[in-house]
Amino acid sequence: MSTLISFLGKGDPRKGYRTATYRFDSNVVKTVTFFGLALTDYLKPDRLILLGTPSSMWENFFDRDGIDPEAMEPLIDAVAAGRVDDRLLDLPCRQLAEQIGIPVDCLLIPYAREETEQAAILRLLAGVVQPGERLCLDVTHGFRHLPMLALVAARYLARVVRVEVEEIYYGALEMTPPAGETPVLRLRGLLDMLDWVDALATYDKDGDYGVFAPLLAKDGMAEGRAELLATAAYCERTSNPELARENLRRAFPALDTHDGPLARLFRETLKERIGWFRGLTRHDRELSLADAYLKRSDYLRATTFMYEAFVTRACYTQKCDDADAQSRDDAFNHARKKTPAVGQLKNLRNALAHGVRARGEHSDETAETIADEHSLRNVLKKLRNKLF
Repeated sequence: MSTLISFLGKGDPRKGYRTATYRFDSNVVKTVTFFGLALTDYLKPDRLILLGTPSSMWENFFDRDGIDPEAMEPLIDAVAAGRVDDRLLDLPCRQLAEQIGIPVDCLLIPYAREETEQAAILRLLAGVVQPGERLCLDVTHGFRHLPMLALVAARYLARVVRVEVEEIYYGALEMTPPAGETPVLRLRGLLDMLDWVDALATYDKDGDYGVFAPLLAKDGMAEGRAELLATAAYCERTSNPELARENLRRAFPALDTHDGPLARLFRETLKERIGWFRGLTRHDRELSLADAYLKRSDYLRATTFMYEAFVTRACYTQKCDDADAQSRDDAFNHARKKTPAVGQLKNLRNALAHGVRARGEHSDETAETIADEHSLRNVLKKLRNKLF
């Protein structure tokens, strides 16, 4: 089901809204006073939701043919006093629905003056939409701060109720040229920008840069290149950083040159976040990953990559094959004699990986370390400095 949500504002009750000629696209122009009804006619949604405060211009909005004049008299007085209630809106709302041929809900909202009222509006909206519903928002009318709230509402409803926000419309009256047509702005791109911001937050939390792949594809990156980023992220998170590196090397040129409008905003930040693959040696790259995961408190991956970096470096020093399991075991055992502290790192890695109490030498020490996050972080930092 498709639904249009439109705000009703407050203005001069004697003048109402100004008549404007809105240009929707190359073929559609509509001259109206209330943009929301023109947008309803243009989009043809299955339902219209009108949001207004107890002092919004309900009386001007409903002052049209087909609306019972007797219902208007008490509504006019209530608007003037800022005391419009659901009872006064019921009849005009039903009559409007009959006129335009779709259900109409008139939703009274507070003024959004502070956090409590702002949160209340989001709860009201969540209560009148359903999962899977396709929404368009009209932020043309209403108080000047409500478009900001509408943007938050769009993200909130998408995340919490699982609706799909298709577009945000704004009839830009102040952009009307002299004796010209008023442009209709489409602001869906603002939600796309928030998707990028969310992706950065997700990456900073768990290191999964694969979240950028669908965003880059949507932004117009060459076919298949964005998918390389998702593949690289998967390889890294399944402990195959060298295969991740190969995919990043293939994806990086496209990322470096892609000139999509949103990618330009975030490109340098994203390049910085995947820059670990530029490390000269394998153990440099593994250590960079260990540092990154320790920074975001992913202790299992931090200990895993730190341990692997130590073993890989030992292989490098001893000039043996770092891809061969037996060679890695031999190199580790040889290096451990000179650097016994790596045994503590191995114990921590095993305890975190298996989720059971460590056994054998230093088991009590290991259990005590991982029992407290502050202690574990400090121990890993010390081991990082001691081993590298």
